[in-house]
Amino acid sequence: MYEISIEEEFAGAHFLKNYKGKCEKLHGHNWKVVITISGETLGKDGLLIDFKIIRDKLKKILEKLDHNYLNNIPFFKKTNPSSENIAFYIFQKLKVSIKDFPVKIKKVTVWENNKQSASYIENKQEKN
Repeated sequence: MYEISIEEEFAGAHFLKNYKGKCEKLHGHNWKVVITISGETLGKDGLLIDFKIIRDKLKKILEKLDHNYLNNIPFFKKTNPSSENIAFYIFQKLKVSIKDFPVKIKKVTVWENNKQSASYIENKQEKN
């Protein structure tokens, strides 16, 4: 099994619903997003998948989040824009955009600062 990882960033504001504490107030983060892609075979070029393909697809997803008020994005109007749910959102969007490639998303990790992060890993019983 092979793995590659890509890291990107985005900045955005949010507040947490149903939360008691500082994060219930509007605030922002410079999130770091790390995605790990896996697959069993390499192409004739010796690559699992070109980093540029994954980076471009991730950037397109993050464009909708970057410098935005996350609570106003349709998905987060019903779902709390926590780091956990942001990781899930990115995972699901990326999953759709790479469905025609022979790779799988292993994990999406979202860092809201340099000390804490949240990850989403799809249940192995579910199809990717």
